[in-house]
Amino acid sequence: QAEEELKEACARQALQLQEMGRRERLLTADVGRAKEQLESFKTQVMRVCSPAAAGVAGKAVTEQQVIEKVRQISDKNQQSHEREKRLQEELSSRLSKEKEVSANVEVFKKSLQELQ
Repeated sequence: QAEEELKEACARQALQLQEMGRRERLLTADVGRAKEQLESFKTQVMRVCSPAAAGVAGKAVTEQQVIEKVRQISDKNQQSHEREKRLQEELSSRLSKEKEVSANVEVFKKSLQELQ
């Protein structure tokens, strides 16, 4: 009876090992697909960010290149927002001055009419 139980335990372990091997193969295939998708994504990002740098001489785009390019774009975007804000403030200031000048012109016109 002990020998029979040992055979059954060995058979269960063999099945478990087969299942673990199958799962390992699936995970390995998933990791391979994920790597391919990452490379494709990096190339797409670089193609959008800097067409000349994407896929130069068939070389793979490094993560550092993608990060640097995204950082550059982010910095340019921030600078554009700051410039837009400054221009809005300048425009607002000029409009206020224009209103003030217009009001002064109206006062001047009224004073001139009263003098006549």
